[in-house]
Amino acid sequence: MKIVIQRVSEASVTIDGEKVASISKGFLILLGIVNEDTQEDIKWLTNKIVNLRVFGDENNVMNNALLDANGDVIVVSQFTLHASTKKGNRPSYIKAAKPDIAVPLYEDFVKQLEVDLGKQVQTGRFGADMKVKLINDGPVTIIIDSKNRE
Repeated sequence: MKIVIQRVSEASVTIDGEKVASISKGFLILLGIVNEDTQEDIKWLTNKIVNLRVFGDENNVMNNALLDANGDVIVVSQFTLHASTKKGNRPSYIKAAKPDIAVPLYEDFVKQLEVDLGKQVQTGRFGADMKVKLINDGPVTIIIDSKNRE
């Protein structure tokens, strides 16, 4: 699993003109899934997300985690995170998991994140054409791949 975390002061997801998710302070997380991903990847990533210290403390130093900042989360599925651009100019998405594998893992990722945070996580809609708006706070953008743990 690969994620792109963007610390935001606000973010939203719109599908067919309908706003389906909206938060103020927190994380917008783009999630890419491959066939080899497992529940272990989910648990490792959600723990990392909840404890990632990228929010300002009383001295505006990045010492606080999402829980400390009482931040919210939107998770958006994004198979293009696993694009291969080695050959030619048209990306290949062959590494990205097909929906029969990706959808259950995506749903489990969201559920585990809700357990770890102790609150609801908002989402886009898997496979939909989504319009994502955000104000990246900082800017802070972090990429984490569960296959690169060491």
